[in-house]
Amino acid sequence: MNNLKPFVKWVGGKSQLLEQYKNHLPPELKNNEIKKYVEPFLGGGAMYFAISQKYEIKNAYLSDLNRDLILTYLVIQQKPEFLLDILKQFQNEYDTTGQEKRNCFYLSKRDFFNQQRFEINYAKISDNWFLRAALFIFLNKTCFNGLFRLNSKGEFNVPYGKYKTVSIFDEKNILGASEILQNATITHSKYDDSYNIINKDTFVYFDPPYRPLNKTSNFTSYTDNDFPEAQQVALAEYFRKLDTEKNAKLMLSNSDPANINPNDNFFEKLYDGYNIHKISASRSINCKGNKRGKINELLITNY
Repeated sequence: MNNLKPFVKWVGGKSQLLEQYKNHLPPELKNNEIKKYVEPFLGGGAMYFAISQKYEIKNAYLSDLNRDLILTYLVIQQKPEFLLDILKQFQNEYDTTGQEKRNCFYLSKRDFFNQQRFEINYAKISDNWFLRAALFIFLNKTCFNGLFRLNSKGEFNVPYGKYKTVSIFDEKNILGASEILQNATITHSKYDDSYNIINKDTFVYFDPPYRPLNKTSNFTSYTDNDFPEAQQVALAEYFRKLDTEKNAKLMLSNSDPANINPNDNFFEKLYDGYNIHKISASRSINCKGNKRGKINELLITNY
């Protein structure tokens, strides 16, 4: 239970940054005075898995707008054994398929995933959720760099990642994740739907879609909805609202415009009066290999 990790790869995931983040966690969390954790942009959940294994979190509220991601979390929470049966089958099929045929194998699973979306009732768990969750994990593990991207028709369109070995069936981690998720409310909802859940004994971590550093860096669509600059402003207003009305402990991560333009003070203006820390991160996805490397990200706290 001390080495659980996210069960999906996720663009912008925080696994690599946790060592730096722990230096900026609220003292009340470290002193076990905080018992509730809220994460409204859940993604891969690296922060939740890390915190729930180290601190005494009694209740968690986890939400995201990616319907298939939330469906998969719910399946792992409630019926992991059904999911594992299918993942084991997928692992065997992948391992026994020759490298030259794996692209076709991948595309067949991707096509079925796209067709199946019309048959899914996301509001109520059912038998077809198990296959849906297994396909979601399979595609995440075998697609290019773990991207989740939808085209204008709502179809998942990320190409095959050409991996020789892939861990699709990770029984120990899935079962451990299921155990840790037992104290969580998991929901497909907007970030501000969390308002009534939050109180002064809550730690809230926001990891929204980052503000693009340039026109070419925003090339993925995480859900059917974009997160334009106006949404960044609205989120900052919600951050202030929680600070003044709920007195909760708040942390938010985002891109650092200074990587491209030292005069861009967008976030300094939005979060004036709060603590803004610079965190060193590795850029994991860029279409030009020579542009991969260390950049800064921002970590904003109200404490």
